[in-house]
Amino acid sequence: MTRPSAGFTVIELLVVSGIIALISGLVLVNNNRFGGEVLLQNLAYDIALSIRQAQQFGISVQRFQGGFGAPYGMHFQSSGASAQSVYVLFADAVDENGLYDGGEIVQSTTVSQGYRIVDLCVTPPDSTEVCGLTSLDITFKRPEPDAYIRSAGIGNLNESARIRLTSPRGDQKEVTVEANGQISVQ
Repeated sequence: MTRPSAGFTVIELLVVSGIIALISGLVLVNNNRFGGEVLLQNLAYDIALSIRQAQQFGISVQRFQGGFGAPYGMHFQSSGASAQSVYVLFADAVDENGLYDGGEIVQSTTVSQGYRIVDLCVTPPDSTEVCGLTSLDITFKRPEPDAYIRSAGIGNLNESARIRLTSPRGDQKEVTVEANGQISVQ
């Protein structure tokens, strides 16, 4: 009588190793893609939270350079194709014109790792959306949570603003701010 062998054959080991290698390769490839999407989503939420912080500072009593009455806001600049993107939390204390002027910085954030602000859009009252703006300012003034949306070259207040972000792979997210103060990420 022959005794059965207790173990795996070489073919069984090769098949199992091949399956493990294939699954590991798929996980590693999708992990890079997934990680890029997560970083872009985090950037969009960071910008939305910064806008919410400006709104909170604007409707509460927050001190800036010895005074308590300054409106607070966010300033965005489109980076275009190659420049770094920067967005600024500011206190509109120099001219109180609803636009970012020098000397009003509370906090400045540089977008890095190839992620960029690629487009800024506004919707003027009774008009269609205008995109391709170079800068965008959103301010909040006590006591209302309403957003005062202004952009260079458009003039008056706007109904909404959209900030389009992109990743190094070309994925896109958008942060939208409505005049009533609602902030959303899409």
